Amino acid sequence: MRTVAATRYVTPLREGGSLPAIVEGDDSGLYVAKFRGAGQGPKALVAELVAGELARAAGLRVPEIVLLEVDAALGRNEEDPEIRELLQASIGTNLGLDYLPGSATFDPVAGPAPDGVEASAIVWLDALVQNVDRTPRNANLLAWHRRLWLIDHGASLWFHHAWDRAADAARDRFAPVKDHVLLPWATGVRAAASALAPRLAREVLERIVADVPDAWLAPEPDLPTPAAHRAAYVDHLARRLAASEAFVEEAERARAQRV
Repeated sequence: MRTVAATRYVTPLREGGSLPAIVEGDDSGLYVAKFRGAGQGPKALVAELVAGELARAAGLRVPEIVLLEVDAALGRNEEDPEIRELLQASIGTNLGLDYLPGSATFDPVAGPAPDGVEASAIVWLDALVQNVDRTPRNANLLAWHRRLWLIDHGASLWFHHAWDRAADAARDRFAPVKDHVLLPWATGVRAAASALAPRLAREVLERIVADVPDAWLAPEPDLPTPAAHRAAYVDHLARRLAASEAFVEEAERARAQRV
């Protein structure tokens, strides 16, 4: 994963509850920045990175994710005290997603309508990572050049807010799939599971989790080191993949009731 230094704060994106922003990097690229000093804290960045890279490994479209370095100079001349405070609290490694100029939020009425294969893959992936935040009210999908791009995975991996319940979460059928914005088009979730699960072998999980910065993995009971955190994430995701049949059945049941 590339590391980019943030050189200019361009504009806040106030529709996001954590006050993300567009920033310019030292590679002259524009990125949507997610800040570790925001209210959701660094675990939202862990979820964004891990779920986003799992989606990419599964063959879905996700803007490039980079590690975004913020130093004290970035917010020095910012007039808005809320933004200045956020930037000062986020000095160090944050997360950035490649900005897709001209993209629009996916509208299930206006389209573009996904085909069944793509919709089923996205529904399966979101059930795997337990993403509760891809609903008609907040699709977290961008339409860009008439293709769908997945964004905003910070609400995924909710188990890591209570590691003592991770074993139960690994077996969870993921009832919130009933509200998934793409469920009406997801005609082949079981086929998606068969096609995508082999792409997420343990070595792929380990490679993805290895990119999570140590600074985002604060010590917790039974997880005193970043290495312990990474091993726990890999083990959980492997158990979640092994339980795929349960959340596939739940998705199919929910779709049958909805369409």
